[in-house]
Amino acid sequence: MPVKGVLSHNLMGIERESLRVDQEGNISQELHPQAYGSPLTNPVITTDFSEALIELVTKPVNGAEKALIELEKIQHFVNYNLPANERFWPASMPCILRGHTNIPIAQYGSSNLGRMKNVYRHGLAYRYGSVMQAIAGIHFNYSFSDDFWQTYHVLISPDLSLRCFIDNHYMGLTRNVLRYGWLIPYLFGASASVCKSFMKDYHEHDLEEFDDNTLCLPYATSLRMGDIGYQNNQEDEKGVKANYNSLNHYVHSLRAAMQTSCEDFERIGIKQDGEYRQLSTNILQIANEYYSSVRPKPLLHGMDRPLKALKNNGVGYIEIRSLDVNPLTPLGIDKPQIHFLEAFLLFCLLQDSATISSSEQFEIDNNDKLVTHKGRQPGLMLSSSGRQILLQDWGKEIMEQIKECAKLLSNTHQQSVEEISVRINNPDLTPSAVMLEEMKREEIGFFEYVDQFSHQYRDLYQSKIVGKDYFAELDRLALSSHQKQLEIEAQDVLSFDDFITQYFAYNEED
Repeated sequence: MPVKGVLSHNLMGIERESLRVDQEGNISQELHPQAYGSPLTNPVITTDFSEALIELVTKPVNGAEKALIELEKIQHFVNYNLPANERFWPASMPCILRGHTNIPIAQYGSSNLGRMKNVYRHGLAYRYGSVMQAIAGIHFNYSFSDDFWQTYHVLISPDLSLRCFIDNHYMGLTRNVLRYGWLIPYLFGASASVCKSFMKDYHEHDLEEFDDNTLCLPYATSLRMGDIGYQNNQEDEKGVKANYNSLNHYVHSLRAAMQTSCEDFERIGIKQDGEYRQLSTNILQIANEYYSSVRPKPLLHGMDRPLKALKNNGVGYIEIRSLDVNPLTPLGIDKPQIHFLEAFLLFCLLQDSATISSSEQFEIDNNDKLVTHKGRQPGLMLSSSGRQILLQDWGKEIMEQIKECAKLLSNTHQQSVEEISVRINNPDLTPSAVMLEEMKREEIGFFEYVDQFSHQYRDLYQSKIVGKDYFAELDRLALSSHQKQLEIEAQDVLSFDDFITQYFAYNEED
C-alpha cells in the first residue's frame, strides 16, 4: 500500500474545555446541566476540574474535517441546551474570578468512582489552588493506523516484535515533541494577556499592566503554558520528572511519584473531620496529575488503570496538551492547525530521537519558558544541543522538515504547513500577537475583548438549525449516561475507604 494510503487511516480526536459563565461574566455557580447527561459516564460531554468547566470529547475519526464536524455537533448541542443566562468562555485564561471559593469543584454522584474523582479535584485545589484549575485548553489525540505500523515495522525493524516496535517509536515521538514542542505555543499560543483577578494570589510575577483590569507580557505567546499556568513548578524539588526514555522508564517514574509521600502534602492531610481532602499525600495522587505537554496514552477498557494498561497493553495514542483555546475561531481550533499538527507529529515520529539527558531536559524546560513568556521578542535565542540559535533560524530548519512530511500526507496538509510557516518570520501573524494588537486598537482589556466572542459564538450556535439526527444521538447518550451512573451507584458494595485502598493496590500490581 502507498505511504499516503496507510497514513490516511490515522485517527484523531479533540478534547475541548470551556468555562460556563453567567450574565456578568463570572464563573457559573450552577450545576452541570441535566441535558448534558452525567459527567461521570457520558463519553462526549463531561467536566474537568470545575462543575463549570465543561469538556467536549470527539470520538476517534480519520481526518481534520471529520474531527471538526464532530466537535461542532457537540458544541452546537451544548450551546443549544445551555441555560438562558449563561454562555461559554472561548479562551484558555479564565473570565473574572471572585476568589477560589467561587470555583465550584466538579461533582460526579455518590458512587465510589464518582467520589474518587471529586476527592482528586479537592486534592488539586489544596495542592495548587483552584484558580489555577480554571484554565482551559485543547488536547489533540492522535494515533497512527495499524496498516502504517505494520508497513513501517517491516521496513525498519522486522526482527523486533510489533508491540515493542510501536511502543519504542511512540516514545521516540514523545521525546521529539518535547524537543521541538516550543513551536506549538509559538505558532498557536493565544494567551499573552490575563484578567488581573486571575493574578490576585500571585505576589510576585513579571507581568506588565495593559490597562486597569488586564496584565500581559508584550512578547508572550502562551501564559497558560508558562510559569503562571498549571505546571508542576516544584517537580524537581519534589522529586518527580517523567522519564520518556522508554515506556518502562515512563511508567516507573510516574508510579514512583504515586508511591512517594511528599512533606508539603502531608501537611494538608488526607482527611479532616472525617472528610477527604486528597486521595493520598504522595507526590502524585494519580498519574494524570503530572502535567506535561505530551503524554503517551493507552486504550482503556472498563475500569482499567491508566499506568497498568500502558505497561500491559502498550501505547495506543499520543495526547498533545499544549494547545491554547483560540478565541478567534468558534471551535477554538481550525483545520490548518490540525493539518500542521499531523505533519508535525509525523516529523517527530520519523526524526531520530535519542534519549533525553538531564542537560537536554534543562534545555527543553528553558526553551519552553522563553517561548511562552517572550517567544515573539526580536532576536530571541534558544538552545539546541548546547548551541545558541535564533528562534527564527531553528524554526526554519524544523519547518523545512515538517514540509517534507506534509508531502507524505496530502496537498491540503502542504498548503496548511506553508500558510502557518510564514509565522516563523512574521510573529505578528500569531494568534497571541493578533489578539494583543486588536486589544490595543480597540482600547479594551482582556475581559472585554474575549467577552465579545463569547456573545458572538453563543448567538452563532443559537441561530443554527438543529440537526435532528445528531441532537437525537446526543440526547440518547445523555439519557443513557444518567442511567449508567445510577447503575454504578447501585453496584457499590465497598466502603469508600476500602475502594480507595483496593484501587491503589490494584494499580501497583504488575
